[in-house]
Amino acid sequence: MEDCIFCKIAAREIPATVIYEDDDVLAFEDLNPQTPVHVLLIPKQHYHSLSDDIPPEVLGKLFARVRTVAELMGVDERGYRVIVNKGDDGRQTVFHLHIHILGGATMPISMGPAD
Repeated sequence: MEDCIFCKIAAREIPATVIYEDDDVLAFEDLNPQTPVHVLLIPKQHYHSLSDDIPPEVLGKLFARVRTVAELMGVDERGYRVIVNKGDDGRQTVFHLHIHILGGATMPISMGPAD
């Protein structure tokens, strides 16, 4: 997608601190981290949101790489939070499917409606 910032990151048109990459997915540090570890994991192919018709193998690989990223970032033992926002009410701000992997601190019980 032409104006998608995550597509541009995946195409290496915009720099990012890459944590993990393979043929299908890319993980990079969030520019506005909410916790000491805040990584975004995206499919390289553009999908607007979790509601798109995404092949099961793409979703499977994407979610399978969460553990890989957590291990690389050193948060796999103590724990981490995984978030997928969808749409305006879900606070999705970049409309390219992405998973937030948050760790390195004890998470609040609830992030509340405004988070």
